[in-house]
Amino acid sequence: MNRQKSILSFFHKTSPENRTSGGAQSSVPSFQQTDCNIKTVVNPPPPADDVRGTDTPPEKVPRKVLPANFASNTNTGGLFESIMHKFIKVDDGDKVNQRSQSSNHDSFSKPSPSSAIFTDTTRKGLQKEEAAAFKPVVKAKDNVNQRSQSSNHDSFSKPSPSSTIFTDTNLKRLQKEEAAAYKPVVKAKDNAVNFKEKVNRENMFLVENDDDITGPETPGVQPLTSNVKRSREDGTKLSSLRDSGKRVRFLDDSLTLDMTKKELEVASKFEWLDPSRIRDANGRRPNDSLYDRTTLYIPPEVMKKMTASQKQYWSVKCKYMDVVLFFKVGKFYELYEMDAEIGHKELDWKITMSGVGKCRQVGISESGIDDAVKNLVARGYKVGRVEQLETSEEAKARGANSVILRKLVQVVTPSTNVDGNIGPDANHLLAIKEENNGSDNGSVSYGFAFVDCARLRLWVGSIDDDASCSALGALLMQVSPKEIIYESRGVSKEAQKAFRKFSLNGSTTLQLTPMRSITDLVNSEISDLIHSKGYFKGSANSLDHVLTKVIHREITLSALGGLIGHLNRLMLDEILQNGDIYPYQVYKGCLKMDGPTYINLEIFGNSDDGGKSGTLYKYLDNCVTSSGKRLLRNWICCPLKDAEGINNRLDVVDHLIASPEIVSHIAQHLRKLPDLELLIGRTKSSLKVSSPVLLPLLVKKILKQRVKVFGSLVKGLRTTLSLLLLLQKEQPLISSLTKVFKLPVLNGSEGLDQFLTQFEAAVDSDFPNYQNHDVTDTDAETLTILAELFLEKAAQWFEVVHAINCIDVLRSFAVTSSFSSGTMSRPVIVPTSQSTNKDSGVPVLKMKGLWHPFALGETGREPVPNDMILGENEDGNHPRTLLLTGPNMGGKSTLLRATCRAVIMAQLGCYVPCENCVLSVVDIIFTRLGATDRIMAGESTFFIECTETASVLQNATQDSLVILDELGRGTSTFDGYAIAYAVFRHLIEKVNCRLLFATHYHPLTKEFASHPRVTMQHMACAFKSKSDTFSKQDQELVFLYRLASGACPESYGLQVALMAGIPEKTVNIASKASQQMKKSIGKNFRSSEQRSEFSTLHEEWLKTLMSMAQIEDCESLDDDVMDTLVCLQYELKTSFKSGK
Repeated sequence: MNRQKSILSFFHKTSPENRTSGGAQSSVPSFQQTDCNIKTVVNPPPPADDVRGTDTPPEKVPRKVLPANFASNTNTGGLFESIMHKFIKVDDGDKVNQRSQSSNHDSFSKPSPSSAIFTDTTRKGLQKEEAAAFKPVVKAKDNVNQRSQSSNHDSFSKPSPSSTIFTDTNLKRLQKEEAAAYKPVVKAKDNAVNFKEKVNRENMFLVENDDDITGPETPGVQPLTSNVKRSREDGTKLSSLRDSGKRVRFLDDSLTLDMTKKELEVASKFEWLDPSRIRDANGRRPNDSLYDRTTLYIPPEVMKKMTASQKQYWSVKCKYMDVVLFFKVGKFYELYEMDAEIGHKELDWKITMSGVGKCRQVGISESGIDDAVKNLVARGYKVGRVEQLETSEEAKARGANSVILRKLVQVVTPSTNVDGNIGPDANHLLAIKEENNGSDNGSVSYGFAFVDCARLRLWVGSIDDDASCSALGALLMQVSPKEIIYESRGVSKEAQKAFRKFSLNGSTTLQLTPMRSITDLVNSEISDLIHSKGYFKGSANSLDHVLTKVIHREITLSALGGLIGHLNRLMLDEILQNGDIYPYQVYKGCLKMDGPTYINLEIFGNSDDGGKSGTLYKYLDNCVTSSGKRLLRNWICCPLKDAEGINNRLDVVDHLIASPEIVSHIAQHLRKLPDLELLIGRTKSSLKVSSPVLLPLLVKKILKQRVKVFGSLVKGLRTTLSLLLLLQKEQPLISSLTKVFKLPVLNGSEGLDQFLTQFEAAVDSDFPNYQNHDVTDTDAETLTILAELFLEKAAQWFEVVHAINCIDVLRSFAVTSSFSSGTMSRPVIVPTSQSTNKDSGVPVLKMKGLWHPFALGETGREPVPNDMILGENEDGNHPRTLLLTGPNMGGKSTLLRATCRAVIMAQLGCYVPCENCVLSVVDIIFTRLGATDRIMAGESTFFIECTETASVLQNATQDSLVILDELGRGTSTFDGYAIAYAVFRHLIEKVNCRLLFATHYHPLTKEFASHPRVTMQHMACAFKSKSDTFSKQDQELVFLYRLASGACPESYGLQVALMAGIPEKTVNIASKASQQMKKSIGKNFRSSEQRSEFSTLHEEWLKTLMSMAQIEDCESLDDDVMDTLVCLQYELKTSFKSGK
């Protein structure tokens, strides 16, 4: 009590009554102030929501074949292979009786009722059919009764509810199939289950043996091969399916001839798991379109014969077939049947088949369970743990035949993992709902919600999109989810293709979780559920406030409801109760980039292997902290569109470049920091007692972890405040920094510095060795008090963390700008309002000496710089369109990417790779680069070209930057040229944006040679003689990678073919054919040559003049006609001045 008062004295704060009241304290620490006494009693009443029974607990008795002195060593981890666990009665009564006499096993004290619940209309018929169906499997009831009397098994103290509910719609079909489905097994194939990911939300609470276990909602089930097949296969053949994470493919080949008698017996006992007989909880077969692969139908006759401990396991497993389920038995965690196969395959555990129930099993001791879970999650599995709620002594105290109470307390998935070193990539779980707008143009709307469990943050929003799914692609690239929840029939095929096309998860396979319905609740019920359970009650933004900023409220609420249901199933209520909710806008007042643009420009993944090498993110990432890397990624996704904000960041970068000693001090402090965002999130979640904390056997372990988290958080924030206090003395740097982020009050009596000092003293006093603290009885209450007081200033702490993240990113920009291999310069940002004024000019993009950071020259030194000028120039108006030609491999695509990347870097607030840069703010970047196809997605090269081009034509504005490379080459020559011509003309005459158009259609250069809005340039090349003969055959094409004025005479494709290794004889034949084609086809393009003096735009102006000549009333002329006259006047003056 005195220690509690000493803790509170640090804060000069009156403690609540329940903290200062005297009396005996519980010997078991608690994490929740309102329920801080978890007492260990001798005979506690069983919780209403736990699985219970009346038999002895399933503690493992040493086998009789071992020496008697092994009884004291059963807790050692090396003996897990000898732990046998009965899950099903065998058919041979003699063998059972023999085992019953030689060992002491669990048995029923009385028969359990059927585990199936049927509707009134189907009960009688199905019960009769089930009895007949299982006669060959369960041979004699006498043997069962004999075993019940001669051995001691776990059983329930009261009847169990059903494990299944059958609907009327599938009753007749089920009755016809049932008799054939459960015939005796003569030659069993692999005893495995072939699972994929789907969901049936209606099955969430169908199996009710254990009321505290919520039902299934999403799939992710691992299909398995038999033990014989797996033991012969190499471990590398385990494949990752796109729709369900890491799992084992079921190989449908017959190995029954090689199966041993023991394996046949096991297969016959679990024939309801066989792919030819398996059903979901609603009795549907896999060929049913509504089949739910996350649930399992267990025949009622089988459930009746199970012991209580077996029912504990299968009542959970039949609702979590997508989860690898660890079952706690004494000092060990065990995996059974199909999960045992996974443990054997992934973790190289020895699989045994000699258990009493002849069930395949593997196991691990308590000391190794955390590493096992971590390894399986890292491989893409969902992992659950069924824990013991009491010891065997406590179970026996409740009654001689009582079974140990167990409960599913935790499910960890790759998208919700919060433990361990998560790294710089955020784990996001995304739920999405699609709504078709019913229009002919294919427009759709998406509502979405996604959560970062580690940081306790949840976002909701909606987007409008078209058939190209470009906006959806932008969302997926920005969020980069590890798992996507969606309605299997409510999402179009185009959207499902986009899920895979724009997935960006590094080494982890994206998990797609289809559901029959994303939520069973209507929107009003979702809102009521959120308010009744107190979700987001501590958030700075209320749900109603967040939804006011969402365009499509209904589908967004549906997506949120699906996400909430999924988190509930995974036992993650504390995420919803303690988390913060925010609105999310894909294009939130920033430079817009759609999904294809992220891919084409290689922003986060390269086109070679999808890795980070050669990407813009990799080039800019010199961050030290993981949270800084996450912020850098967010900044790259949303570059600024505000000139003032861009210049504020550039001012900070200028100061840091000028003060390298400050940059060094910043780096030294940052290297000492843990991941503060994650530590704050885990501290917030510790205030709410979650299900694992309620287990007395785990409370000390969890408390030790939370002491370490809180101590690391306090010490990390001290390093953070020390750095901020140091920077406050640096002027004018701190003035520039405070324009980028908000900094809370640090000094004074109300400052965070003094506030944090009190917590440092408390940690040093009560947890001096917080990294490895020895937990005592009062530590739980002490930690709860400290965490509650600390989080009273949670908003200020988040501001501090955001400030340090911004400093980390801006320091990274300074390092990139200072240590690049080429010249870097600060861009001059021209506000859009000034550059687009009709009186002042047009948008501008001027870069002198532009170079690509990853396009090194042949010598490995600096790449070749080039000048890029589009739009307004100091010498006067300059065309905004560049028509670029040149040889294959000449560097056209590299120049286009370099231009776009430089624009992105400039609007991020970073120096750009050129000698000088003048840029008016770009609102949207569109790209159509290279020739790619996606065979698995059913998309051809030309289809992708047209899809991306359609998005450009529909959404480009005058302030946009458009990059089109080799448009039209995916189809025939004439069709391709026609499309390229029409698109090019539309963009320069209707949109008039900044446009870079690279092509091999040389007639375009003649068609638009005299167009006033187009300038012509090409990538230069030269011929070098291989010998002294200087003959034409010895000429070698050399790429100069330098921009030159005018159009390139040809693409030199034949020379490139020779360089690629095509035989010279073949190339010579191609050369002759080329000459003939030029003569014949060239006649079709003679009209283009006439455009060299009179462009299409001049033709339109002439038509306008002709029509104006017939107008008598000049007042009827509109503004567009008058603008045309002004342009024509300007053109005529320019032509006369140039002597034309």
